[in-house]
Amino acid sequence: MNKLDRLLRPRSLAVFGGRLARNVIQYTSEMGFAGEIWPVHPTKDEVAGRKAYRSAADLPGVPDAAWVGVNRHLTIEVVRELAERGAGGAVCYAAGFRETAFHDNVGEQLQAELVAAAGAMPIIGPNCNGIVNYADGALLWADSHGGIRLAEGGRGVAVVTQSGSIAANLTHQRRGLPLAFLVTAGNQAQTGVSEIALGLIEDDRVTAIGLHIEGFDSIAGFEGLAARARQLKKPIVAMKAGRSEQSQEATVSHTASLAGSDAASGAFLQRLGIARVESLSSFIETLKLLHIFGPLPGYRISSMSCSGGEASLMGDAAVGRPLYFPQLTHEHRARVQATLGPFVAVANPLDYQNFVWGNEPAMTEIFTAMVSGGFDFNMLVLDYPRSDRSTNTNRFPNARAFEAALKANNAKGAIVTSLPENMPEEYAIDLMERAVVPLLGIPEAMDAIQAASTIGAAWREPLARPVDIAASCRSRGERITLDEAGAKAKLIEAGLAVPEGKRAGNAADAVAAAQALGFPVALKALGVAHKSEAGAVRLNLKDAEAVGNAAKDLSRLGSGLYVERMVREGVAELIIGFTRDPVFGAVMTLGAGGVMVELLRDSVTLLLPATREDINAALRGLKLYPLLKGYRGRPMADVEAAIDAMVGIAEFVRKHADEIEELDVNPLIVCAEGAQGKGAWIADALLVLGNNKGASSNG
Repeated sequence: MNKLDRLLRPRSLAVFGGRLARNVIQYTSEMGFAGEIWPVHPTKDEVAGRKAYRSAADLPGVPDAAWVGVNRHLTIEVVRELAERGAGGAVCYAAGFRETAFHDNVGEQLQAELVAAAGAMPIIGPNCNGIVNYADGALLWADSHGGIRLAEGGRGVAVVTQSGSIAANLTHQRRGLPLAFLVTAGNQAQTGVSEIALGLIEDDRVTAIGLHIEGFDSIAGFEGLAARARQLKKPIVAMKAGRSEQSQEATVSHTASLAGSDAASGAFLQRLGIARVESLSSFIETLKLLHIFGPLPGYRISSMSCSGGEASLMGDAAVGRPLYFPQLTHEHRARVQATLGPFVAVANPLDYQNFVWGNEPAMTEIFTAMVSGGFDFNMLVLDYPRSDRSTNTNRFPNARAFEAALKANNAKGAIVTSLPENMPEEYAIDLMERAVVPLLGIPEAMDAIQAASTIGAAWREPLARPVDIAASCRSRGERITLDEAGAKAKLIEAGLAVPEGKRAGNAADAVAAAQALGFPVALKALGVAHKSEAGAVRLNLKDAEAVGNAAKDLSRLGSGLYVERMVREGVAELIIGFTRDPVFGAVMTLGAGGVMVELLRDSVTLLLPATREDINAALRGLKLYPLLKGYRGRPMADVEAAIDAMVGIAEFVRKHADEIEELDVNPLIVCAEGAQGKGAWIADALLVLGNNKGASSNG
């Protein structure tokens, strides 16, 4: 038995408090909860028409779950009494705990006391609305809500969020989403989002999980949840707050500006096979699709509509996504053409025109022919008129024809409205019952299909190894930034590909170093973080005079000079870097490099450990990648050498994770295949170390 079973699926409830406790009892009674409900109040004899008890000790039995709606100090005492009686768990409604710690440390202290009082008894919260169990009708919830109880034998999705308001809003949706459970985690003092979700995913009545995440309670907890989701074939979609959040402190590297905590969060969810969406509307639509079909097998989609305008909207909505509308084969095109006649142009998306509108047999024939193409997902664009101003019945033949086409081809599909409000709730519910997904809004539909396809792709790959977070919480201590010469010395020592270079104290030394290295050379001012922006670098210096003149200019800018052999026949410039994230440890960024790195922002974030396959896949996902493969007749880059370099740099960071705060290799110059001195070379590097002598660990 999961330790949350009694709390999430109770047979008896104890309700502590006054006015809000009355709401809990009322909502649970209205849902037809079959178990015992025991109000607890120190002075009242009855609450909401039920006999009240004076304390937890006076209850006639041991409650499976309790809703505790008293002040924060009394909450601690009630939780202690419930734990002593062996209760199954409690929801702690009161605020004033850790969330107020920025004012003083009283809230932090009280939260610690609350956790100690609970002991082994699960608690959810504090500072949360509670639990809505629509499967059993058990509502440990004091706020208004708009959900309905699942029918006997019914199934639905479970949603866990840290926000009570967002949770309540989700219950008021009119999109046909069947909810089985809704849980708010609050402060996650003892039990976090991942643990709650793990308790819910085991329920046979739960088809999929939706998570609204403000902060990750446990990296290992989420990894365990993702693994269990695969085993049970119950997909997870998440909406992670904090996309606008950037790096929390001033940084000196390009990598840090690209790899904020939100990028790391996205990389973590992707690593786990948890789809991420950015809006509540897409969150709901994705859950509906996952509820009916689960993950999708691929990204090949089809669309049908009776309007060229709608077909164009659908085609445009897939641009920039992995989803795509494949062209029809000659045989498939002929099948569809035979159902439409010679005056309709057959394409995907398909405009079948309106000459067959309302003719259900004809539309069934057309839709069946189109869906027969073996697409991973099929869509019919169909908006319903307002029922208060016109009739909807002329849309019913279209919907029935599409349903028949899906069944005939054993295919998956959705009716998509161009505007979210253009489908009455009762129609959405009816379609869900017919295994046709009602997706409301074209962008939301594409988000949902992409999310389901992404989960499918992730599940076809082995589960990623656990994230290496060994150094994630270590105190940073003093930060020491090495100059380029110092950074490269460490990289050379690790066996990485760095062009030969020498320090120089003045112009004469620089000329001598250049002559020893051989022309052409690059000359740089040391101690300057972003050399190109500061004008602190000169490239392709071909003789002693050029080096001497450049050295006189650059000597004023930094703490010394660095002369380096030029890398020849470079095809592309990449960036690869690492920053330390307080949650995820070393975060790896790779992307288009050089002076345009932050303008283009063509980058991918990975967490460690990253395999060669991970890095290769990330590289292939860059907009820059066609350039590496010889775009428009350009030379082919030595991609394997680039991957070798990235793997080597990642291993260097792993070995020195206890001291590296930031590493920025920009650019990594990738040469042409077969070129003299071919390969991939670290042309510039910035390394920030943490001096942690005497620093204490944070976790």
